[in-house]
Amino acid sequence: MTILIEQSAIVSQVEQKDLQKNKNELVLDGGFTVPKVVTSDAFVAPEINSFGQTFRDYNAESERQKTVEEFYRLQHINQTYDFVKRMREEYEKLDKAEMSIWECCELLNEVVDESDPDLDEPQIQHLLQSAEAIRKDYPDEDWLHLTALIHDLGKVLTLPKFGELPQWAVVGDTFPLGCAFDKANVHNKYFKENADYNNPAYNTKNGIYSQGCGLDNVMISWGHDDYMYMVAKENGTTLPSAGFFTQGGCIHTPHEPMRTRRISSGSMFSSNKYDLYSKSKVLVDVEAVKPYYLSLIEKYFPAKLRW
Repeated sequence: MTILIEQSAIVSQVEQKDLQKNKNELVLDGGFTVPKVVTSDAFVAPEINSFGQTFRDYNAESERQKTVEEFYRLQHINQTYDFVKRMREEYEKLDKAEMSIWECCELLNEVVDESDPDLDEPQIQHLLQSAEAIRKDYPDEDWLHLTALIHDLGKVLTLPKFGELPQWAVVGDTFPLGCAFDKANVHNKYFKENADYNNPAYNTKNGIYSQGCGLDNVMISWGHDDYMYMVAKENGTTLPSAGFFTQGGCIHTPHEPMRTRRISSGSMFSSNKYDLYSKSKVLVDVEAVKPYYLSLIEKYFPAKLRW
C-alpha cells in the first residue's frame, strides 16, 4: 500500500541536524553501514542494478527483459474494470489466512517478482534491503522502517493459500480503470488488446468519472498494493496515516493529484530510492535483523492479522 506523506516535516528534521566531520561509520546488524549521525547523503543509490544495467530499464536486451515485457503484456490485456471489481469483492473478505506480519514476510521467500527488471532475488530480501536503507538515513523514524518492510507483503497473493493469482494480477505498475489508458504507462502498446480499450464508456480521458472525483471513487488496477492496504487498515494498524498513500506521476487520472492506495517506503522521498534503488545482490542477514523488526511489528500491529 502507499501513503501520501507530508515530506517537509521529516526532511526538515534531518536537514536541521548538524553534519559531523567525523566520518566513522557504524554497521547495522543486517550489514548496512550507518553514519553516527544522519546526513543528507547517508544512503547513496547505486547507478546500476543487480544485473549491471541502469535501473528501471524496461527495454534493456536481456533474458530478464523478455520476462518483464511478457508480464506487462498479460497485465495490460487482463486488468479490466470488471476484473478489478471482482477481485476487490473477493479479497476484502480477508478470509484467506490468519498470521503475523513476520510470518507473511517469511512466505515471500517463495516469491520472485516477474515485473521487476532490477532484481530476481526472493522478495523478503527486497523488503529488508528497502527497510535497512531507509533505517540508515532516518534511524529515529521507526515507523518508516516498518513501512518499508511491509510495503510488498501483498505479493503473497501469488501463493496457493491466497488464491494463487497470476503475477499480472499481483505485481507491476498500477493504473486507473474506467478511463483511457495513458501512453506513459510501461509497454502501453499492449493495452490495445484490453477489452476496455474500445469500450466507449471507458476510453475517454475521464471515462466514467467526473473531474476531481477523488481516489476513493476510482478503480485502480488490482494487485498487492490494494490488498495490503485492505489488510493493514482492517486489522487496525497504528502506523501513521502517512504510511498509506503516495503521489502518482506517470499516468493521467480524472482527479489531481493521483494517490495510490498502498504501503510504500520508496515513494515517501525523492526518486523512490529506498524502494527501487536499494536492490542489490548483497543480501541482508535475515536472522540478524529479525529481532529489531519483530519489535516494530509488535508496536504497530496486532499479533495475528486476517488476510
